[in-house]
Formats: sequence, structure tokens, C-alpha cells
Amino acid sequence: MFMDELSVVIPVYNESESLHELHEALHRVLETVDTPWEIVYVDDGSIDVSVQVLESLAAEDKAHTRVIALRRNFGQTAAIAAGIDNSQGDIIVIMDADMQNDPADIPMMLEKMQEGYDVVSGWRIQRKDTFITRTLPSRIANGLISWVTGVKLHDYGCTLKAYRREVITGFRLYGEMHRFIPAYAGYVGARVTEVPVQHHPRRFGRTKYGLERIGKVILDLLTVKFLISYGHKPNYLFGAPGMAMMALGSLLLAYLVVRRIVTLVSVFESPFFPVSLMFMYMGFQSILMGLLAELQVRTYHEAQQKPTYTIRRIINGSSES
Repeated sequence: MFMDELSVVIPVYNESESLHELHEALHRVLETVDTPWEIVYVDDGSIDVSVQVLESLAAEDKAHTRVIALRRNFGQTAAIAAGIDNSQGDIIVIMDADMQNDPADIPMMLEKMQEGYDVVSGWRIQRKDTFITRTLPSRIANGLISWVTGVKLHDYGCTLKAYRREVITGFRLYGEMHRFIPAYAGYVGARVTEVPVQHHPRRFGRTKYGLERIGKVILDLLTVKFLISYGHKPNYLFGAPGMAMMALGSLLLAYLVVRRIVTLVSVFESPFFPVSLMFMYMGFQSILMGLLAELQVRTYHEAQQKPTYTIRRIINGSSES
């Protein structure tokens, strides 16, 4: 028996054609699970009639459906963050709105969580996307992310994932970082596993992603590595090379001084003199950057808790404007 409350969070951007079918499929599946549940749609500034469709779904299903309408298009990561922040469930399932993810996989993922896992990630073994532009770059990215973060998953890009709330509420999501949530969760000690899920060809609309996203993913991966490894102590990253550069500069300067004493060669005429000063200056700058990063980490992430989105209105929520 699975008694934790369940929230299904679905970011939506120009998916009006699939929403009715998706909602019906979710209802058929969720009515079979033995737990209270809700569906949280987040309209990410759609320019089609998606928000109107969502409003009608919310009006027809006030007991289970909530709609978060963002003021503009903030991106999938911010939409997911908005859905998580405005959901009630102890278990959060995230999935796409384009019907490529199958709602029928949700009960299987919930059963897997009963085994003690905190994160259950979907793995699209038989992916129905274009190989060159979608599947191949995704496989390369998955290998790179697994290697850098240490959390081994075959399919970081699969949106269909289930989380326990407590392992995903200690950090903010930026950029394209929704794909790295399992890595963050693994960093705080969550038990992460992966299960095969169905993947269907897109029947409605067109994909919102292309090869241009690769650069963003790589940059975000560098950020994630920094936050995971040095997020609490950034001075360890900046301070170590800073001390090394200062030590190298000091050794060069000491060498020049000793040479001046022994051979009477001028310290200031040697090309190593400006090099040693440069190393010492760069080392000092690096240590100073680390100290400033320490201050920024505490000020920005702990004190401000600045959200990555602004909400226009909440339908069937605690407030509506």
C-alpha cells in the first residue's frame, strides 16, 4: 500500500493538442493508485491556446487539477521548479506534456520507490526520436554527466522521474539544470535507481529542443560539478591553485635572489622577475576570488532564496490573482 500523497508535475509549452488526451490518460492511471493525488500543470508562457485548455481542465476537475501560469517563457527548468514549489505531494513525478512519456509507467515507478529508493529515473531504452539530432547527442551527454557527477544513469534527459520531496527541496534550479536533479539528490545521499519506461513517437506539435542545447548542457554541467564539489566551500577550488601560483612565484623570486648573491646577476634584468610577480599576483587574485565566492554563496543562496520564476496566477490553488 502506498499512502504518501502524489503530485504529478507537468511543464507545458505550446502543447494544446495533446493536453486533453494526456489528462484523460493520467486520470485512468492515477485512479488505480492507492494514494491521494493531484496533477499540477505549469504553463510556461505558451503562445498557443494551451493555457485556455488547462483552465478548462482545471474547471472540470477542481479536486485533482491545479494550473500554474507563468508570466512568460522561463524555460523547462523554471517551470518544473514552479510546479514543485506549488505542489503538495510527498512524492513528485515529473513528466512531459507531449505524450511521449507514458502515464502508465507511473504505478511501476511508485512500486519501485516502495523498495526504499528516493529517486526513480526513467530510461527510454527504445527511444522514438531522430538519432542524429536527438538520440546520439543525448547518449554522449548521459555518459559525460554520469562521469562528472558520479551518479550513473543511462538517460538523464528523460523527463519522467519520481522523487521524494525531501531530497529535491534543498537547492534551486537554474538554466537547464532539471536534468541534473538526480545528481543533486545523489549528492545529499538519496538512493537513486533507473527503470525502463515506454517512449512514444511525437504525435502533436514539434520538439522544442535541438543541437543548440548541447552548449547549454555542458556549461550547466560545469556549474553542477562546481556546486556539488565546491558549492559549500568554493575557496577550496580557487584557493588551492592560488596558493600553488603564489608558491611558484615565491620560488622563482627566491631563485633570482640566490642567483644575485652567487653570480651578481641583477634580479630586475631577468625575464623571470616579472613572471614571478605575475604568478604571485594571480595567486593572490585567485584566493581573493575564493573568499568573495564564499560570501556570495552564503548571501545569494541562503539569505535571498531568489526564485527563478514569477507567477501570473494559480488556478485551484491557495490563491488566485
